[in-house]
Amino acid sequence: MCLEPAPPPPSRFTRRGVLAGAAALAGTAAVLSTAAPAAARPADPAREGAPYGDLVIEGGTLLDPATGEVTEDAVVVIRSGKVDRAGPRRQGAVPADLPRLDAEGHWVLPGLVDAHIHLGTVAEAREAVTKGATSARSGSTTFYQDIAVRELARRLPGQAPRLRAAGVFVTPDMGDSVLADPDLAALAGLKGGVRSAEALRHVVEVNLARGADVIKTRVNERAGLPDQDPLTQVYSYEQLAEVVAAARRGGKGVLCHSYSEQGCHDAVRAGIRSLEHGVFVGERTLHEMRGRGTYFTPTLTAIAGLAESPDSVLAERGRIYLPVLKDAVRAAHEAGVPLAAGTDSSGGEVTPIGREVELMHAAGLSPLDAIRTATTEAARLLGLSRVVGRPAPGYAGDLVVLDSDPLSDVSALSRPVRVVRAGRIC
Repeated sequence: MCLEPAPPPPSRFTRRGVLAGAAALAGTAAVLSTAAPAAARPADPAREGAPYGDLVIEGGTLLDPATGEVTEDAVVVIRSGKVDRAGPRRQGAVPADLPRLDAEGHWVLPGLVDAHIHLGTVAEAREAVTKGATSARSGSTTFYQDIAVRELARRLPGQAPRLRAAGVFVTPDMGDSVLADPDLAALAGLKGGVRSAEALRHVVEVNLARGADVIKTRVNERAGLPDQDPLTQVYSYEQLAEVVAAARRGGKGVLCHSYSEQGCHDAVRAGIRSLEHGVFVGERTLHEMRGRGTYFTPTLTAIAGLAESPDSVLAERGRIYLPVLKDAVRAAHEAGVPLAAGTDSSGGEVTPIGREVELMHAAGLSPLDAIRTATTEAARLLGLSRVVGRPAPGYAGDLVVLDSDPLSDVSALSRPVRVVRAGRIC
């Protein structure tokens, strides 16, 4: 890589300026400017941000995805944004001094986790929450807007999911992202794009310096662009290994956009944390994933959406890819590969994460196992297994209230009647 010899601006100035710009683009700066100042951030990740709510949810049927236990006529007591008590209403007095949500005739589950979503604005973040995603992992944004959304979630949790941000995409052609950051500008003139070991490390390191929680890269071209071939490999095993190594030095994992059989295999061998899309993942790769504990985030809703495209190339792609991907999901589940639900929502259109659970079930998972892909399993992938994914004492006060039994009809997850985020009804 041949970078310009001129040194970048001082890192403090660059970080502050870049993230201020991201906040302006995402619209978070305007929202936070009207909010009351937040208290100093606690160390407990379940209590990130303010304000936290107190709430009693009573009378519903409670499902704990971790155990599969169903509790009728249940009560959930939330204090300061965390679950204080969850179980049968008859066991112990219900606090009379807290706000109440009557869940009689409804089912209550932990808030859902969207493990692959692109949140670049306040409106998108808010919509994701109202559709049930109280926690999420970003699939990258163009100008670090996801980092701004993450900070919004910490200050005003009702406005955004608890978020693991990916910053900008590590890809050969970074497009307008090089304009997002003075420390990336030198990449604009690279012949052949971001491909050398030095360039790959540089993009990862800049992301980490800006506060990214995870790193997003790719091994194949995109399926959603008709002029690209998603089976064409853009990074080799060696290049992916450079990205993974640089991320690990910063204590972060890597999620990898993938389609082709060889591309999936190279990405998994390189040490990625999760394989995204992965339509043509093969048996040898699934075996490798099982041994390594690599997650599979198939984004079935995104592939299904291609089949509805007015573009004939994309529509044909979707019709061919969806059954192949369903087979891959079923094979992964049978092989013991951990699965996480992700919608790959982007561009202002937010798909309910419950729809991904429906498609997981349609691919062959039981209703409970499908629900786990958007609760306990996705929480583990995000490093939040002790924070979200269960309606249990000490966990975050994030819950969804449904109009019917999701174990009989998983589509109920796509239409929550109430969403509670950090103890407040959204």
